[in-house]
Amino acid sequence: MTLLASDFDILLTQHQASFEDQGLYCIGCGDPRREFQSKEILTMMKKPVIGINADYKEAKGNQPAFSVVTAGYYDNILRAGGIPVVVPPLDSEDDMNAILDQLDGFMLIGGADLDPQRDGFMMHPSVRTMDPRREVFDRTLCRLICQRRLPVLGIGAGMQLINVTLGGNLFLHIPEDLPDSLPHKDPQDPNHRHGLIIAVGSIMERVYGDGEIRVSSRHHMAIDDLAPGFRVTAKCADGVIEAIESTNPDWFAMGTQFHPENEAASALDARIFEEFLDGIREQAPVQLRVVA
Repeated sequence: MTLLASDFDILLTQHQASFEDQGLYCIGCGDPRREFQSKEILTMMKKPVIGINADYKEAKGNQPAFSVVTAGYYDNILRAGGIPVVVPPLDSEDDMNAILDQLDGFMLIGGADLDPQRDGFMMHPSVRTMDPRREVFDRTLCRLICQRRLPVLGIGAGMQLINVTLGGNLFLHIPEDLPDSLPHKDPQDPNHRHGLIIAVGSIMERVYGDGEIRVSSRHHMAIDDLAPGFRVTAKCADGVIEAIESTNPDWFAMGTQFHPENEAASALDARIFEEFLDGIREQAPVQLRVVA
């Protein structure tokens, strides 16, 4: 079996030296644009495998406990060219690490509120916490993701979780903490949208360009102090942080407070998932799998 270099001209040219180090050679002339062959066959360019956490609901009455993920999360990963893998709330860090070893990136989804008491803050009456089993898992999982610098996209509570894990904190109720703010949640309209102000030179600028931007918003908590190693890449006109990204060149990490997976999301919103997968591909070394 052989791998045709013509299918991967740029890739093969860029990585010719590493191929030679592994004993690869071009049939006849050493030209990297010709057919490669070796005692082992190399398969390259696999689809990124993306982990997704899930919401969790405890058993009530005759209803059993269950996990659920809104289809927009995994459908957008599929459309962007990835393979989504839903990860249930595990108890063991060893099990979490075993799963993370198999993944190219992770998407932390939205949901109910993080418990501020876990971060040393008093409970606010507006806070509606997620199930403790999910929150304990999510917090441990996020710590492990950050420690290993696995590419990550956080959405809604997922972005807030990245921020608090790395030393930031949150406004617990925007209407009280920022009384002059715009509405960020409308109980009568699950598809409530508001505008964005985008930072120049950011991933968000690549996604949305210069046109008018309106995104799906349904939150009452938001980032207050931003975690070290991140920058703000989008704000609402009232100053509320709506998107962040890592400033570490060795770690592709980003988050949105708004919900690009929402049914009311636009085609531009879906490009966030494409940028996430592109970032994973650009950060990862060329993937080579030896086949006997």
